[in-house]
Amino acid sequence: MSMKLPFFKKKQTEQSDEQDPGSTPDHVAIIMDGNGRWAKKRGLPRIAGHREGVKAINRVVRAAAQSHVKVLTLYAFSTENWKRPASEVDFLMKLPKEFLHVYLPDLMENNVRIETIGDIQALPEYTQEAVTYAKEQTKDNNGLLLNFALNYGGRFEIIQAVKKLMTDLEHSANTIDSLDEKMFSDYLFTQGLTDPDLLIRSSGEQRLSNFLLWQLAYTELWFTDTYWPDFDENTFNAALLEYQQRKRRYGGI
Repeated sequence: MSMKLPFFKKKQTEQSDEQDPGSTPDHVAIIMDGNGRWAKKRGLPRIAGHREGVKAINRVVRAAAQSHVKVLTLYAFSTENWKRPASEVDFLMKLPKEFLHVYLPDLMENNVRIETIGDIQALPEYTQEAVTYAKEQTKDNNGLLLNFALNYGGRFEIIQAVKKLMTDLEHSANTIDSLDEKMFSDYLFTQGLTDPDLLIRSSGEQRLSNFLLWQLAYTELWFTDTYWPDFDENTFNAALLEYQQRKRRYGGI
């Protein structure tokens, strides 16, 4: 039986003197990539990389909380990931329960709230139960919002939003002329959340992979060659430091 790992270290590391707390991004999104390549490099099965990747989630949530990030959205399972071998998909579907079994007490202790975006109803019942339980247990917490994108796809999200919007327009006094970006955003899975300020992708890939296509319009992008299982507090803080050195213009000057 594995030993329970601490979610937050009792002795927290000091924030880098180079970081400016006033410019910390409110919302950080991460495409957690490279688990399989990390395992292959070591002659291990792909699932070993996924299991090690769970530990990286622990480290990054700790770093995000220490840096006063308000929302951390993690791309955990995409609508395209169903194409992977059945044995790997089955393992990935069991990871949320495994993660929460180990870390939920510490999430509670550290005031972290769990939410999800994506088509959760299409997941196996045991996965849904684990997620629902975690959301219920943490619903009153008001610290870091840990937002898992599960069975999520950006194009799917936009199509679903259009369908709901068209249905509502047929049964309301609103007209198509009243549609604006704010109204459309309210039909997305991320309703009520600010758009990500910073997107991080690990493993050297430099693409969005159907992640938050609407929400990332003006997000700062940061890529690293580090495989996700090796991602740690130092890597996360390096991304924050780079973000703090950029000037966001939103199309202006």
